[in-house]
This record gives sequence, structure tokens and C-alpha cells, in this order.
Amino acid sequence: MSRVMITEDSSTPPLDILPKKAQTSGRMSTGREQNRIDLLQGTLDMLILRTLLFGPAHGHSIAHAIELGSEEVLQVEHGSLYPALHRLVRQGLLSAKDGVSENNRKAKYYSLTAKGRRHLTAESSKWERLTQAIGRIMQPVEEEGQS
Repeated sequence: MSRVMITEDSSTPPLDILPKKAQTSGRMSTGREQNRIDLLQGTLDMLILRTLLFGPAHGHSIAHAIELGSEEVLQVEHGSLYPALHRLVRQGLLSAKDGVSENNRKAKYYSLTAKGRRHLTAESSKWERLTQAIGRIMQPVEEEGQS
């Protein structure tokens, strides 16, 4: 499963917002693990596709762009990012090309394909409808005549 961390502010540890696998170890869970919340599957994929809308990028810069774009609220773990990137390439939503990073290191650059753009448009529409529906439940408009 994918992992994206969400923080409420810089003084609190990030919360994991995507489903996690059942723990099978005998160790006790930490407070951080207890603060994890689930979010819809595919959220990380949508964030990656959106990040690549403006051009190719390598994995580290994709994670960094998501973190900056969310004002450091979302933190993408590399252990989740790279499997997601590989899955999106297999699905034909991204293409991958070898290159060199800013640090003069070998890097794989990911680009959005035409299929990926169509998928992002469809997912963005679904996401907008979902967030509006949740917003209506979380912050209902008072009925007329009531104070």
C-alpha cells in the first residue's frame, strides 16, 4: 500500500493518510502509528500525476514538489513513491527515461503520457465531487429560517 504522511503543523509528527498493511510484528505500536488515518486509494497516484503536469521530474523532486505544494503538510515516503511511479509506468500513465539529476547523479525522469493526462482529468473531477460532498457533510449550510 502507498504511504503519504500528513502533518497538522510543523511541530506535530506527520500522519499517514493511506491504508497500511496489517502489522505482523510483535512490537508495540508507537503513538505515531496510532495517529495514522486512512484515505482513499489512489490519492498518491493523483498527486504524482498532478505534479508531473508541468513537465518531467525525477522521484526525489516529485516528492519534494508534493511536500512544498502542500506547505509541508504531506510528506511522501520514498518506499511508497517509487512503487507508485513504477505502477503508473506499467499502466501507461507515465513514461520513464534515464537522465542525470541536478547533483550529477543517474536519475530516472518521469513524464505524463497522454493517457496519464486523461486519467488525471477524470480523477480530478471525481476528487472535486468527493471533496464537495464531504464538505457539505462536515460544514452543512443552515436551513432558511433557523438561526
